[in-house]
Amino acid sequence: MAKTLEKTRKQIAKKRNGKLEALHEHSRDSKRLHRAQVRDDRLEKIAEARRKRDQPLLARVAFFQDFVREHGNKPLDLEVIQSKINEFVHQHDDEYETAKKARRPGRPPSTREDLLKMKILALDKEYRDGFYMPDLSTETNVQLLSRFEGSWSYLTNLAWVKISASGSIKPSSFPPQSL
Repeated sequence: MAKTLEKTRKQIAKKRNGKLEALHEHSRDSKRLHRAQVRDDRLEKIAEARRKRDQPLLARVAFFQDFVREHGNKPLDLEVIQSKINEFVHQHDDEYETAKKARRPGRPPSTREDLLKMKILALDKEYRDGFYMPDLSTETNVQLLSRFEGSWSYLTNLAWVKISASGSIKPSSFPPQSL
């Protein structure tokens, strides 16, 4: 990913005829190497945070992509889409119930149980207000979704909608603002 340190090291080695070990602790070149290392670390940390933040949306798209592929890449009716949204919203229910039953009486819930409960509640609230997902009711969007290979940049090609539990469909834009 970030190559600043490698480039800097190469430039300094070239300047010193390949002898990089003979740097003084407080020399300009050693400070330059240190700055390059700090920059690479910072960029890697930012990239990792971005990947972690984008992962839930990528998993959501992959879930609906599998569903579309199972149905032969055909546009879907609202009832079918809502049943699949309901399945997505309640995908953690079994694991939550298992964690809840495994807990001894009188003990506080585990961290994993709390996280699952928060996920379930957040997904349920999102479904009531408007579930953010690719539009599965148009032929062109379904074809684009079936060709999705897992990259974030490809998602800008898709049309996005918010479908509420009451059945209302609102067009939306990508990237999402409130997820």
